Amino acid sequence: MIEKKKNLQWDYDAEADVLYITIGIPVKAEGVDIGKGTIVRVDPESNEIVGFTIINPLKRTLQELKVGAK
Repeated sequence: MIEKKKNLQWDYDAEADVLYITIGIPVKAEGVDIGKGTIVRVDPESNEIVGFTIINPLKRTLQELKVGAK
């Protein structure tokens, strides 16, 4: 189970349309692709989720808004 962390950091690369979210102090982690452009970063020593990488969040959101507007 994940303990709620107070330190949440994020960075958005507009050119690449990638959102990086870090939970707690940044640590080395392994990425697990869970589909639909979402990668979960896990600390292999503690098995805790330490971050997420979301690919094309703006593009996918705009596509969904267009679909919903029809």
